[in-house]
Amino acid sequence: MTIHSNTLQNLWNAELIKKYNLSGPRYTSYPTAPQFSEDFDENKWLEAVSRSNKTKQPLSLYFHIPFCDTVCYYCGCNKIVTANKERATPYLKALHKEMMLQADYIDTRRVVEQLHWGGGTPTYINDQQMARLMEVTRDIFTLADDEQGEYSIEIHPHGVTPERVAYLRNLGFNRISMGVQDFDPTVQKAVNRFNSESEVRDLADAIRANNFKSFSLDLIYGLPHQTKDSFLATLDKVIHISPDRLSVFNYAHMPHLFKTQKQIDAQYLPEPQEKLKILHATIERLLEAGYVYIGMDHFAKPDDELTLAQQHGSLNRNFQGYATRAECDLFAFGVSSISFFGDTYCQNQKNIDNYYTAIADNRLPLTKGIQLTQDDLIRRYIINQLICNFELNFKKVETHFNIQFAEYFQSELTALKSLEEDGLLILDKNGIRVELSGRLLIRHICMTFDAYIDNTTTTSQPKYSRIL
Repeated sequence: MTIHSNTLQNLWNAELIKKYNLSGPRYTSYPTAPQFSEDFDENKWLEAVSRSNKTKQPLSLYFHIPFCDTVCYYCGCNKIVTANKERATPYLKALHKEMMLQADYIDTRRVVEQLHWGGGTPTYINDQQMARLMEVTRDIFTLADDEQGEYSIEIHPHGVTPERVAYLRNLGFNRISMGVQDFDPTVQKAVNRFNSESEVRDLADAIRANNFKSFSLDLIYGLPHQTKDSFLATLDKVIHISPDRLSVFNYAHMPHLFKTQKQIDAQYLPEPQEKLKILHATIERLLEAGYVYIGMDHFAKPDDELTLAQQHGSLNRNFQGYATRAECDLFAFGVSSISFFGDTYCQNQKNIDNYYTAIADNRLPLTKGIQLTQDDLIRRYIINQLICNFELNFKKVETHFNIQFAEYFQSELTALKSLEEDGLLILDKNGIRVELSGRLLIRHICMTFDAYIDNTTTTSQPKYSRIL
């Protein structure tokens, strides 16, 4: 069911939100990253690649560019903040070499249907460096044409010109994701992230003029000095800019995990009740503006690929959030990047020096990973179905995995009864259907099927953010 403005009243249930707004995974993967093991080595990677090649599935490539000119205090990404642009030169050289190291074992005849540059700030590197990275990628891999391929890049609008937008299009990118976070100058100063409305509007005009297929914009709610009214003022400007997709992320203040967040003065963070008011007003305003609520923190226009994929039951979730092309095997390059192909997740070294050492030694820069068990694969499928499509057909699970659902998940079905009694979902012999009031709390529903959750929520310092 597609969520439009006339369904908001059923979507927002303050009593249930108060009860179930606990901490939990965002499920960009299952099992989640805390379950990845350092025992994962190159031999296991090679075995996983061999299994992947036999499927002949298309490829998705991710490149992590970790550099930023300045630090955004809220950021939890793996990044290197430096004004010295020369730092990028050895990194890109290592990135090129890592591609060749991996490509020795990947069947590069498999067509690349997705490509994404993330960071950090990918536009930190200069035009010639971007062109060279794309050239090396095309030399090694078989990229689909512009009509079939989905090639995206994340940009920080401050410092990117309309002329550079045209350059990105000529390089082959056909989708842009832009981090704005907030237009309010007081908020921007508090988090050290600056971009004006006019800058973003000019870039949006250039994106459309250069025939990009999709334009996504990111906001964050819960930042210092934000109020419902101030955030709605930003939102109205964003709606006028009219991106195809919007991500409105929940800021999780976790300075014990992300050191840069220590520079945020916690006394100016909005109170939990004000934060919920911001979210409620944001959903209401976006639905009224014609956006469709995809789930969790994503919105899209009715004709966007995300919306259509959800309507067709083919929506997927990965490390970039909600996505299309679930059939692609993801191979990632660069420091801290995470791959997922076949039944295996693996992550590169998070430390840049360790990454460089491995590449110099002609070794894959792996640090940890996990090969999914049959139980992991079953639960991953279930969580993905619930978080993307808000329903689960038991028969499909039984057919796909050769199990009896009611027998296999007896304890989970018992646990779901209380959620059903509270109106979050409907449970019958055929499956699960998440009610509108349960969609905002979908992470909590998915946790019922998470076999590892008790092992990752018992520490004194939380590993996960609150659901809302």
